[in-house]
Amino acid sequence: MAVCARLCGVGQSRRCRRRQRHHQQDQCSDSDMDEEEEERIVALRQSDVSGGPESAGPSAAAAAAAAAGEHGSGHVNTGDHARPLHPQALSELPPELLVEIFSLLPGTALPNVALVCKKFRQILNTETIWRKRCVEEFGMKEDLRKMEVGAVSSRDLYVKLLYPYRHILGIWQPDIGPYGGLLNVVVDGLFIIGWMYLPPHDPRVEDPMRRRPLFRIHLWESKKATVECMYGHKGPHKGDIQTGKKDEFSTKCNQTDHHRMPGGRQELALRKTLCICFFIGHMQELILMKFIYTSQYDNCLTYRRIYLPPPLPSALLQPGLFKGTYGSHGLEIVMLSFHGTSARATKLTGDPNVPAGQLTLDVDLSRPVILPDLEQQRNIEELSRLVLGVHAEVQREQEQQAKGASAAACISAEEGACGGGESESEDQSVCSENRLPGSSGSTNIPEAQPFVLPLGVMARNEVYPRTCRKCFYGTGLIAGHGFTSPERTPGLFVLFDQDRFGFIWLELKSFSLYSRLTDHLGHAQAPNMERFEAMLRNMQSWTS
Repeated sequence: MAVCARLCGVGQSRRCRRRQRHHQQDQCSDSDMDEEEEERIVALRQSDVSGGPESAGPSAAAAAAAAAGEHGSGHVNTGDHARPLHPQALSELPPELLVEIFSLLPGTALPNVALVCKKFRQILNTETIWRKRCVEEFGMKEDLRKMEVGAVSSRDLYVKLLYPYRHILGIWQPDIGPYGGLLNVVVDGLFIIGWMYLPPHDPRVEDPMRRRPLFRIHLWESKKATVECMYGHKGPHKGDIQTGKKDEFSTKCNQTDHHRMPGGRQELALRKTLCICFFIGHMQELILMKFIYTSQYDNCLTYRRIYLPPPLPSALLQPGLFKGTYGSHGLEIVMLSFHGTSARATKLTGDPNVPAGQLTLDVDLSRPVILPDLEQQRNIEELSRLVLGVHAEVQREQEQQAKGASAAACISAEEGACGGGESESEDQSVCSENRLPGSSGSTNIPEAQPFVLPLGVMARNEVYPRTCRKCFYGTGLIAGHGFTSPERTPGLFVLFDQDRFGFIWLELKSFSLYSRLTDHLGHAQAPNMERFEAMLRNMQSWTS
């Protein structure tokens, strides 16, 4: 505390220095002055006679400054006001320098700085400080000077809007039963807007995402944050946001009549959507079911925070969000992440069969598969033989590991000693002998391989890449309606490039093409891998 008080120029330390300075002056006498001090006094007197330090020349001014710093308060009287030549405290610095210093502090520390003294409190009213905080902490790209000309200042923008609602920035998953979703809350000018991301129209997986605003927060009315619901076709209307639990918030609409389209146009829009799927009766049923289910959540919605997977230098491709085709369910959003030797795709949007939050793909990167020539690739039986051979190998290894673990547990319980090292090495040798020639090691895999879908495999998108980089064994999750009888079925993971991959579902004889979501998603990076994995476990528990 003494150090802080001395730096700020307030508190007991400053009075102590003043008493010490007077005490030293009382002890000094004229006879004890050295020659250097006498020269300084003579120079000061000469400058007074000739009209002040300015007319006495630079040497006299320097002598006056030195004398003031040695025997006075450290200030030089230039005629207008006294300023410190060598500031002894933070409060003695020029205001423009204090503005630069305070603008480097986080916004959460500025209220405490304002409590130090009146000078600091006045300096913190400078818009430059809050303008820089808005840009650095919240990534605002707009020209805030133009906004300050109006009724909203940068300080009000930070204190009343950005900081109070900072916890809802980022990406979230709405709690809409099995369907889920993706909400991105961003700062846009004088607004905080929640955008609901919708996949492009099926089957155009490489088209950009569609966005729809759900709510916004602004400072238009009496410089107070106002929440408005944007859902519906009658424009913004009154809403509310509640932040109770950590990493969770809820939105509530107070005027749900704005959500209905007048004159029966809502039913007309639904009929047009159903007419597009006229030739696919099952798809009509799914769309109508989703419309009825999601209509129950137009009054209040709960959102849970999700994170983007942290990048890994050894990853096969950059992790992130992808749009994928799922047959008659249309396009869905998945999150691709890497965990050791496995790549996992988790659903952010789901369907009545496999809901959002479930692990849709699990790829074993330690089991690459070399594709045959194009003629053999067209044969579904040849592809099934390769993939099912690896699948049988994986099952044998899992059974051997289970037997080895149970045997080691029995031995340790009976004898109290670990003797399973030899059995583990034998199991590993058996596993290595049982590996297929096409799935052992990745050094023999070429950089690019020709690729074609086998005959009989259905694909929603007929336009797909004709070359691939690598292929791996993996499993996909399938289930009945209502997530009944879920099971993992073998398939082939196909890596096309850094932004596209595919998966062949052998049992369903279906192909899913995935394309990267390229939208910028701020405030969404996971703090660490442990936090991200905990989020994945929570996502599965929400819908399981």
